Amino acid sequence: MRREDFPMLSNKNIIYFDNAATTLKPRCVIDAMNDYYNYYTANIHRGLYESSILADYLYDSTRFVVRDFIHCSSAKEVVFTSGTTHSINLMVFGFMKNYLEAGDEVLLSKAEHASNILPWIRLAEEIGIVIRFIPLDENYAVTYENFLSSITPKTKVVSLAHVTNVIGDVRNICVIGNYCRNHNILFHVDGAQSVPHLSIDFIHDNIDFLSFSGHKMCGPTGVGVLVVRENLLKKMAPVFYGGGMNESFYSEGGYQLKDIPVRFEAGTPPIAEVLGLRSAILYLMKIGLDNIHIYEIYLKRYLVEKLSEVPSVTIYNKDSNSGILAFNVEGVSSMDVSKYLNMYHICVRSGSHCSKMLKEDLNVLSTVRVSLYFYNTTEEIDALVLALKKCQNIFKIVEY
Repeated sequence: MRREDFPMLSNKNIIYFDNAATTLKPRCVIDAMNDYYNYYTANIHRGLYESSILADYLYDSTRFVVRDFIHCSSAKEVVFTSGTTHSINLMVFGFMKNYLEAGDEVLLSKAEHASNILPWIRLAEEIGIVIRFIPLDENYAVTYENFLSSITPKTKVVSLAHVTNVIGDVRNICVIGNYCRNHNILFHVDGAQSVPHLSIDFIHDNIDFLSFSGHKMCGPTGVGVLVVRENLLKKMAPVFYGGGMNESFYSEGGYQLKDIPVRFEAGTPPIAEVLGLRSAILYLMKIGLDNIHIYEIYLKRYLVEKLSEVPSVTIYNKDSNSGILAFNVEGVSSMDVSKYLNMYHICVRSGSHCSKMLKEDLNVLSTVRVSLYFYNTTEEIDALVLALKKCQNIFKIVEY
């Protein structure tokens, strides 16, 4: 579907199955960034000349594009960051550090990405919060029942990925968000693996904080978004201070900050990247997130069916309702499988995938991950499966 939009796929040799790490970029995104560099390069919010005014308009109006994409209340709730990791750190150290107290509990799961665990661990070291983990079920998923059983009177924050990056389980964020809102618990959703694939409704799902990255949704690297409910964003403190985010400052001390969300974007922001993100969002909206999800599930079921024909392959998440699949080949390390598949120009991910606590439940140190997107095909899956059926000779093929 729409493979002709992606210059990298003009290389007929490549089969790209590493979309959970980063996606390929359509020509419209590349063109949007090149247009900025070729025709109206300027800093934003600083110049009164034509190219600067155009850059201002396109950058600032991208907040409205994000608003319409994830259905938040206002463009003022949209903060541009360098990616999901930056977004979560900004939330944790700009808001939660001043909101939480020693003994308050934050609820996570062991399937979370490092970016949604390490900042909380650091905050626990700094102010003494308590991190609790929702038990995973037999499919390594978070169920609503396990979520409820993990709540205590001290639970102040729930921070979960909408879709996890190894097992690919899709959490029911609407139900969880509704519970949190009714019990005065703040709810952060890591949308890095869901925003590119599923329709998100920030208001309907009762989300307080939403973080995601541009590069996982056909956009450029180096740009992401943190969306925060406006009443909470007004209480959040900037983590970085400098040009562009202040109204004034004085030699005798003191300063005045600009209004939200600009106060959180100190210095020169990733202007070209924001414009690339704008183009990527408009591109995905034109295709339709529901259409993307339906097609990915079709591919995932086809992949599970075909991989199940390979006796040496163990699949860990046959039933997860996303385009992510984790597996191992009996007697072969995930890294060797990845190197072997590269000989066939098949790109997959191997390792722990930045989810290093999951091994405590999965009981394996690493896996091979295939992550699908709307430009993948059943023919590519057939090529993957054929290569794996031949992998009894893997150690003769892989070069060290």
